[in-house]
Amino acid sequence: MSKTINCGTFRKMVLVGAKQLESNRAKVDALNVFPVPDGDTGTNMSLTMQSAVKELNSTAASDFPVVCDCISKGALRGARGNSGVILSQIFRGICSVLHNVKAEVDTKTFAKALEAGTKVAYGAVSIPKEGTILTVVRMMSEFAVKNAGKNREFEAFLPAVIKEGDRALAMTPDLLPVLKKAGVVDSGGVGLMTIMRGFLAALTGDEVVTELPGESDQQAQDTEFGDNSEIINMDLGDIQYAYCTEFFIINLKKSTTLADIDRLREDLMGLGDSVICIGDLEMVKVHVHTNRPGVALTYALELGELDRPKIENMLEQNRALKAKIEAEKKDQGMLAVCAGGGLSDIFKDLFVDRVIEGGQTMNPSASDIATAVQKINADNVFVFPNNKNIILAAEQAKALVENRTIHVIPTKNVPQGFAAALAFSPDASAEENKTNMIHALDNIRAGQVTHAVRTTKVNGFSIKEGDIIGLDDKKILAKSENVDEAVLKLLDKLKDETHEVISLYYGDGVKEEDAAALAEKVQEAFPDCDIDYHYGGQPVYYYILSLE
Repeated sequence: MSKTINCGTFRKMVLVGAKQLESNRAKVDALNVFPVPDGDTGTNMSLTMQSAVKELNSTAASDFPVVCDCISKGALRGARGNSGVILSQIFRGICSVLHNVKAEVDTKTFAKALEAGTKVAYGAVSIPKEGTILTVVRMMSEFAVKNAGKNREFEAFLPAVIKEGDRALAMTPDLLPVLKKAGVVDSGGVGLMTIMRGFLAALTGDEVVTELPGESDQQAQDTEFGDNSEIINMDLGDIQYAYCTEFFIINLKKSTTLADIDRLREDLMGLGDSVICIGDLEMVKVHVHTNRPGVALTYALELGELDRPKIENMLEQNRALKAKIEAEKKDQGMLAVCAGGGLSDIFKDLFVDRVIEGGQTMNPSASDIATAVQKINADNVFVFPNNKNIILAAEQAKALVENRTIHVIPTKNVPQGFAAALAFSPDASAEENKTNMIHALDNIRAGQVTHAVRTTKVNGFSIKEGDIIGLDDKKILAKSENVDEAVLKLLDKLKDETHEVISLYYGDGVKEEDAAALAEKVQEAFPDCDIDYHYGGQPVYYYILSLE
């Protein structure tokens, strides 16, 4: 276990952090919910880091003063967009502390460096917003300072700091309404946490991972961080200032003072928003959203020469993006609610556009459903609640959605949802599909097998806690002391002469070989039916049964 890191290790941490961000920049880009105000967050942050890496690779030095100067200057020179500039200032603050280290850095010093990074980053933004990368770095640094004395080994200290950063990241939608509306976390915060994971990989010698913070296998399919499809519902009027303006001021006049740089910052704030004006008497980096970019450039010329000016028309970028999304819009889409990775995969195989988590013990709200519908690029969206307790929320979601028509298909269970999805035809009208889907529900009989959580008397059964019970959408139909017997008893109650196919969807915790063995028993008991079984992965229920 390492209680200190030397300059060589810190250098490697920066290099691996930059590599980790570059590997994931497209994923970070996809989280940008704003109407293309600044390009793409992941790309901007990665280009900022690559500039720091380029400067770092220009020297073979292994002492903190030289390495920190290279990182700080390189990041500032290459800073792109708000996110890139803020990231450069985080590193500037970190390097301002580590610059003075002669040999080794302990966790207390590293915590102070993070704290300095936070202070410098907040100071660089004219009006700091919580719910952004600033919140993430602040909460990490506060945690680091408080816990550096307890965790003196970096292998324990850094994972704890990263965990706190993930917690801060999860809080960003509650702090910034536009993130809450789009159902995502802050993209800049994700970029920062991606770099931090690269730091840890370099420290422990592990391979650089490609997962984003908090992304599980299921989330990788329908990412926890959502996407930027919400922007199609934002008006162009949401962009108050049309031009993203960036430039450096170099070769500053001998008469220029630090007070002049401060006055430039104040003048820029009068021209627009998202103002960043940072640097010293050697070089100043400026970023501003304004409707008068020429005036901003004129102000800067009072201090020195302009270098690498860049002016982007955000309104035109937004029009182009909205036109692209509109061109890809389809007439009809589908949304399903279910719990279980296997069930979700089946819905996706049936061309359902989005699946949100929900079921017997976790009912999504009307707002949750509306948000998911809004992210489907279709005029008409069919919603499959797949639980009687979710149908009302789905109906209420209609009032919360703009530019979409919600058609709630009253599916009370997952098998009915599968039947409704199978009835969909892209060539039919929305009304025809709705009629066909509702009729398809009549051909399905479904049941579930679970265990009793309390002792009671209901539906003519004396139930003890722990008993295995079988039920349909209305009542308990069977009980047993083992799962297989309960399934067979329930099927006997559900099946009639019209049923030709029985499907078993086995849940989380049920082994595939046990499901296969049960399918053989069901085939023996009901030889007139075709039997199949599939992984559902659902909680609560050992099996979901479908008869058709």
